[in-house]
Amino acid sequence: MDRFVSAFMPNMIDKFPKFFEALCDTLLMVAWAGIFSLAFGTLLGIVLVVCKKGGILESSAVFQIVDKAVNFFRSIPFIILLACLIDLTRFIMGTAIGVRDAIVPLIFGTTPFYAGQIESALSELDAGLVEAAQSMGDSPLRIIFRVYLREGASSIARVTTITLISLIGLTAMAGAVGSGGIGDFAIRYGYNRHQTDVAYFSVAAIVILVYFIQMLGSQVVKRTKH
Repeated sequence: MDRFVSAFMPNMIDKFPKFFEALCDTLLMVAWAGIFSLAFGTLLGIVLVVCKKGGILESSAVFQIVDKAVNFFRSIPFIILLACLIDLTRFIMGTAIGVRDAIVPLIFGTTPFYAGQIESALSELDAGLVEAAQSMGDSPLRIIFRVYLREGASSIARVTTITLISLIGLTAMAGAVGSGGIGDFAIRYGYNRHQTDVAYFSVAAIVILVYFIQMLGSQVVKRTKH
């Protein structure tokens, strides 16, 4: 094993502690940004579904405001969003440098994407299920939880998997501005110092992480199918 590492990854020998620190930073960013993004995105996605024309809480004004806000933030490249939110990040987190500074932009970058995914997933539900619930006198809140979220669990799990994979990519991109994580590790040592084995190892780590989330998401999708 030592010979293999020395032959194919000579620059990684003394960088494993830093790599594991970077891996923990990536997982930390994914965890915190994921929690808030999934929560806010689910809320906004539900609002888009129930407030659209023909929805159970139809409201053109609310729909237009939320829809325009979601589309606005989705249209901003993440690397530009990082720069634009520096002052807000410093105000909320108390710093604009390191892992903590990436969490706010990650939330702003992921939430609109997930909201759109949730809207698409819930819109795929059979309209007859909603109509049946309405005919039985169910309240809008009951319909949201017992029809949209319960019956759409499989689709929600699928789009959640897609979003988390996208979030991992954004954390790597945040490394370009020194936000920590595997992306920062790959750029600092693999790109800036021309240590290709470090870059390859970082890519392999990201691929394994993505594969794990994809595998876990696929299992959840299978279990939630009716």
